[in-house]
Amino acid sequence: MTSGNPTELIMIQLNFNAFAFRRNTAGITQEQSLMQPAPGGNCLNWIAGHVTGSRDGFLLAIGADPFPKDRYARYMRGGGGPITGPEEHVLPLAEIVADFASVHERMFEGVATLSAGDLGKKAPFSPIDNPDETIGSLLAGLVFHESYHIGQTGLLRRLVGLGGAIA
Repeated sequence: MTSGNPTELIMIQLNFNAFAFRRNTAGITQEQSLMQPAPGGNCLNWIAGHVTGSRDGFLLAIGADPFPKDRYARYMRGGGGPITGPEEHVLPLAEIVADFASVHERMFEGVATLSAGDLGKKAPFSPIDNPDETIGSLLAGLVFHESYHIGQTGLLRRLVGLGGAIA
């Protein structure tokens, strides 16, 4: 049971997302990660890079060290359209998975230091252009955003011919 502290609840959600991410990407080859779903959508490589890059954006919001500039630019909205195969700036899935693990630890540590007062502070940016965006609302939105995409990785795993990874 938790204390009901908002940061503790968010940390639990982040851990569930990390568990699902690890399970859904396990055993996926680079070639499989680049397979396009039909009739449309993004490949697993893009989804995994997008989630990892989005977490990196939150690190900036809480003052933690981000990845090198532009490492995940290809994976952000407007970053160049769907990935359809090996191309410049497309990272190996193994690197994305390793980066996700790294960013998870840094993000988890950063969130653990936030107080209720910190959560109420104005966020440095808002992905939905909310002028009243706070660190807390930004973090809640990020958790929803990545849950949505991590769910997609489960479907994409099946589309490349592998069984479900979460029972």
